[in-house]
Amino acid sequence: MLLHRAVIPHLRQACRLKSAPSRLYIRACSTDDSLQPQCPSLAFSGDNSSTGGWKVMGTLLGLGAVLAYHDHRCRATQESPHVYTREEVRSHSSPETRIWVTLGCEVFDVTEFVDLHPGGPSKLMLAAGGPLEPFWALYAVHNQPHVREMLAQYKIGELSPEDKVPSTLKTSDPYIDDPIRHPALKVNSQRPFNAEPPPELLTENYITPNPIFFTRNHLPVPNLDRETYRLHVVGPPGGQSLCLSLDDLYKFPRHEITVTLQCAGNRRSEMTQFKEVRGLEWNIGAISTARWAGARLCDVLAKAGHQLCETEAHVCFEGLDSDPTGTAYGASIPLARAMDPEAEVLLAYEMNGQPLPRDHGFPVRVVVPGVVGARHVKWLGKVSVEPEESYSHWQRRDYKGFSPSVDWDTVDFDSAPSIQELPVQSAITEPKDGETVQSGEVTIKGYAWSGGGRAVVRVDVSLDGGLTWHVAELDGEEQRPRKAWAWRLWQLQAPVPAGRKELNIVCKAVDDSYNVQPDTVAPIWNLRGVLSNAWHRVHVHVAP
Repeated sequence: MLLHRAVIPHLRQACRLKSAPSRLYIRACSTDDSLQPQCPSLAFSGDNSSTGGWKVMGTLLGLGAVLAYHDHRCRATQESPHVYTREEVRSHSSPETRIWVTLGCEVFDVTEFVDLHPGGPSKLMLAAGGPLEPFWALYAVHNQPHVREMLAQYKIGELSPEDKVPSTLKTSDPYIDDPIRHPALKVNSQRPFNAEPPPELLTENYITPNPIFFTRNHLPVPNLDRETYRLHVVGPPGGQSLCLSLDDLYKFPRHEITVTLQCAGNRRSEMTQFKEVRGLEWNIGAISTARWAGARLCDVLAKAGHQLCETEAHVCFEGLDSDPTGTAYGASIPLARAMDPEAEVLLAYEMNGQPLPRDHGFPVRVVVPGVVGARHVKWLGKVSVEPEESYSHWQRRDYKGFSPSVDWDTVDFDSAPSIQELPVQSAITEPKDGETVQSGEVTIKGYAWSGGGRAVVRVDVSLDGGLTWHVAELDGEEQRPRKAWAWRLWQLQAPVPAGRKELNIVCKAVDDSYNVQPDTVAPIWNLRGVLSNAWHRVHVHVAP
């Protein structure tokens, strides 16, 4: 039994050695059949003899040779571990090339562990070919001794000390000072940086962790100093303008709300599949939820002397991010929304209990609950009240919807209103399109949200492309009437119809105004690929 305990854990590694002339198989045998389960021995797969097993002496010699050889390799590894470059590690990111990861300066081959990962294979595969640290930081459960002991079994070497991070960009690059991003994000563009979390992480938590919150930047990220930062709030005629430091904003009553942000281009890739559009190829992840804290915009505007007026007016925001010509990002919302305490528009300085990350607007950004993400201006530098909406390109010449018949030769941006509140939306995050699910029962997960504070009251899910429907269970915070600023996560456990080899899973959400998602992309297609909220469809295979 002692020999069995010593040999079995090591034979798996010894059998992997490509230099071995024969493939080893383990089976239990003995010269005495009654003792067969207790005496381990070796047989060669290429042995054509019909003998029942080796003699005890042969068995012990064979075991001794294997143990001696493995002990020799272990000592050699301890004395001079194999050294790999980061480039070599990156090349091992699939089952075909084997799956390597790093932790600190150590390299591990976790191919055999992927299917055993408690969080599911897809979670571990996010780190394939790269470091584990960014993912372990999201899940504190990994920082335990038994987890590290388990990982140690898969160590194959160490990172080369000479291996360096790729050389930095030239100082003339306006994006050289952009922050470091989480490697799990699926990048849609590097300059400016735009990325979304993978579906399998998107609905892991009701509150999206800051590092994987979707990022939508239009320009280089400014590097601002909290001590010198100032927010300029232009006062009304005859009034007094404000110049507010971060500490000044802290003096206003603190307000905290949970709000979902969604990019106007979320799910644009589905419109592209129908007909080409212009814009970033967002999948279903250009949406995230956070707990925001800051001063209410209505309180700040009132301090500057602003009040509601009978004529139309707009609150214009200008960011401190700008292009090489000095043009800053800008947007606006109606004054009526900005001055309404029930609308809860924030000048936010905290995100999930922490100062805003740089990618998300440090030190101050606008948060407009229920409104398209394009109006949530980051790195806020100026606020003013104007008789017309912002003249920014992103307010006047972008983020507008058009008829499917409009093309780039006939489009008139002045003919369409700027997007403010978004339509009802839902998507499936698990299982993924093309995945294979087990027969018996399938678990389906996703998110649902509607703009303007409209609550999601139901999510319908179909396994047969919309012929029959199930009602999903809604999770997350209870939603206040007309102030449902955050999404609802949902899930459904449904039996897989007997004999089915594939499933066409569909979801659609219904809000409290009984707005429902359209069934196809065709009637809502537009040249910019915005407002994409058709039924979300996932095709999966059923395991035999």
